[in-house]
Amino acid sequence: MTEVRRSVCPLDCPDTCALLVTLENGRVTRLRGDPDHPVTRGFLCEKVTRYLDRQDSPHRLLYPQRRVGRKGEGRFERISWDEALDEIAQRLERIVREYGSEAVLPYSYAGTMGLVQGASMDRRFFHRLGASRLERTICSAAGTAALAATLGHRYGTEPEQFRHAKLILLWGANVLGANIHLWPFLVEAVRRGGRIYTIDPVRNRTGQLAHRHYFVNPGSDAALALGLMHVIIGERLYDAEYVERYTEGFDELAERVRRYPPERVAELTGLAAEDIVGLAREYATTRPAVIRLNYGAQRSERGGMAVRAISLLPALTGSWREVGGGLLLSTSGAFAFDRAALERPDLEELSGLGRPARAINMVQLGRALTELRDPPVMALFVYNSNPAAVAPNQNLVLQGLAREDLFTVVIEQLPTDTADYADILLPATTFLEHTDLYLAYGHYYLQLARPVAPPPGEAKANAEIFRLLAARMGFDEPCFRESDDEIIRAALSSGHPFLEGITPEALEQRGWMRLRVAADGEPFLPFAHGGFGTASGRLNFGAATLDYEPPVESRLGDVGLRSRYPLELVSLKSDSGLNSTFGYRDAVDRETSLVWMHEADAAARGIRDGDRVRVFNDRGSIELAARVGRDVARGVVAVRSVRWAKRSPDGRNVNALTSDRLADMGGGATFYSCLVDVQKCAG
Repeated sequence: MTEVRRSVCPLDCPDTCALLVTLENGRVTRLRGDPDHPVTRGFLCEKVTRYLDRQDSPHRLLYPQRRVGRKGEGRFERISWDEALDEIAQRLERIVREYGSEAVLPYSYAGTMGLVQGASMDRRFFHRLGASRLERTICSAAGTAALAATLGHRYGTEPEQFRHAKLILLWGANVLGANIHLWPFLVEAVRRGGRIYTIDPVRNRTGQLAHRHYFVNPGSDAALALGLMHVIIGERLYDAEYVERYTEGFDELAERVRRYPPERVAELTGLAAEDIVGLAREYATTRPAVIRLNYGAQRSERGGMAVRAISLLPALTGSWREVGGGLLLSTSGAFAFDRAALERPDLEELSGLGRPARAINMVQLGRALTELRDPPVMALFVYNSNPAAVAPNQNLVLQGLAREDLFTVVIEQLPTDTADYADILLPATTFLEHTDLYLAYGHYYLQLARPVAPPPGEAKANAEIFRLLAARMGFDEPCFRESDDEIIRAALSSGHPFLEGITPEALEQRGWMRLRVAADGEPFLPFAHGGFGTASGRLNFGAATLDYEPPVESRLGDVGLRSRYPLELVSLKSDSGLNSTFGYRDAVDRETSLVWMHEADAAARGIRDGDRVRVFNDRGSIELAARVGRDVARGVVAVRSVRWAKRSPDGRNVNALTSDRLADMGGGATFYSCLVDVQKCAG
């Protein structure tokens, strides 16, 4: 018997695709995109098309396990759920008694984007325990903080509107690799006479198909934006009416950007002065023009300032007025759930701590595990993440994970690098095996998914695991007995107008619904008439604090560092993988085992295409194969991320090189501010 059911892709991607799942005799045999969904439009990326190799993997974790070897070896013995829960509860109680509740640290991120399995019962559990709070900043924190400071809302141009644009700037955005469902709208725009320009230190697959590519120095995006504003204001190409009605601080901005003439910006960015002038004129005079800004630009020491400066451009030119104009970084702010009802931060008052728990930035996990005192981290609870692979300063992270006195619990689907360090390893369900509610950060459609397949072995959903642990710990508050459906209903009950009329029943019937951001069939123009989420409702250019300084780890940064490590490393997203989710695949491993170099930099080091090379700095080193050409700027090397370190000959990936230094806003990660050198391996 064959049937088709609905589901939703749970992965950390702006597209959040609506899926149709084919079952034959109760077994899932095919995934495809829902042709009726306005953004998914009937197709999937190559990553998710083959998701069933993960779903049915012979390496799926099926039963609770206890470590029997050294940490990192990945040797375990099977135990029962009762044994696992009892041991976890007993160890947590002992640690809280001896060190205090803040000695416990949860570590999770976007292994699933679902609210129920990613940000509900787990948060309640750790709040009630009084555990250290995790600052979840590793991906988008700098950009999020910058949008909040500039626009006041994390809203952006609908992807469906890109078809109307005449000029599309893809700024730090590899659409074909990490936002594939925007591409058909771009193709449609080109057919209507539109142009696509890419701005990136690397000419990726998207850049190769663009009308023009601008090689910008890593971390210099804010300088470029300030240079564009210098030209736009200096040549009076701005929308004076929009600026007058909906912004404030323009005169101060005009004075500030005088410091960034094209000649100076050329030195900072690596672009020619005439190209900066030409781009500014074309952007300001083309209607409509839209910017797809992705998170690459904010993974720098100056990442917050980059997003802040770039997000001022549509207000300066008035492109927010137009269908197909504006800017898209994230739409997530429109999903106005009742987060307090989901996560219950008020439960922390019952923990006995007597004050807010300390916060630990997830970017600096290595420091937390090896340096933190009063109290030290004595228990680590990892789920929806793989920090042994994805966290920066990898050598320090692995040093911390190897501590024999650190009690580590990992909830996982496959034996990842982090799973190998677990004391207790628990089997988790996949998105096809549990209920969840999904927002998106690349469109405005809310989606509900139900299980379409039974869990294999004894795998359990995250929310159920934390319900069981809460019971073992004696947490008897009613919220720990809420069902998944009750959690969903609470999340939707915020009273925000964008959620009006969206109920679990309506979602159950349709699978997905557009947020009430505009009338049915009408485009959403979030800032066409102002409406910025600021105290005045106007966009404040904030010129007094708008400035640019090169990152410490850059070609124009610390002189001592760049004399030893003259190349700027960008560890960009993999085209065939997604963070570390598909690191078990051979294709992903091959892609993440290469380093791209400019031919001039390679020649200066006696390196030819295919040579084994060592990439290194003070934090570590890795061996990779060289790919030599002209798809990276001179002085830049690029490595796709993130490789499973256990598949690497030296047991490390690119994060052995990246820094845990924080960005200028939001405590974000600085993966793309990283100086290295490269040498050819002997033999």
